[in-house]
Parts: sequence; C-alpha cells; structure tokens
Amino acid sequence: MSDREPDPAEAAAPVPSADGGVAPGARQYEPAPGVGRLLIWILLFVLAAVAVVLGGVYFT
Repeated sequence: MSDREPDPAEAAAPVPSADGGVAPGARQYEPAPGVGRLLIWILLFVLAAVAVVLGGVYFT
C-alpha cells in the first residue's frame, strides 16, 4: 500500500467539455435502469412469491 496523497484530479467531479461530452479521465457511470426493467423485476418477484405460496398450499 502507498502512503501518498490521492491526486485531486482523480477525485474531482466530471468536467463537461465544449462538445457536451465529459473530459478524459473523468469517471463514467452506467445510466439508471428504465421503468420497464424495474417492472420486469417486480413481476418476477411476485411470480416467485406466488409459486412459493401455491407450493406450500399444495404440499400441506
């Protein structure tokens, strides 16, 4: 491990460039998931919960 101070340029927020992009070396993040993808995950969770409940009713 190194005891050096972190470079302030690495920790700085992204700086927009003149062409609307982001300056080189700036952190880039993945965009947030869309509403459709969130809805799919919710429906999958509900379907799994229903399967668990119906399986419990069937086996008792």
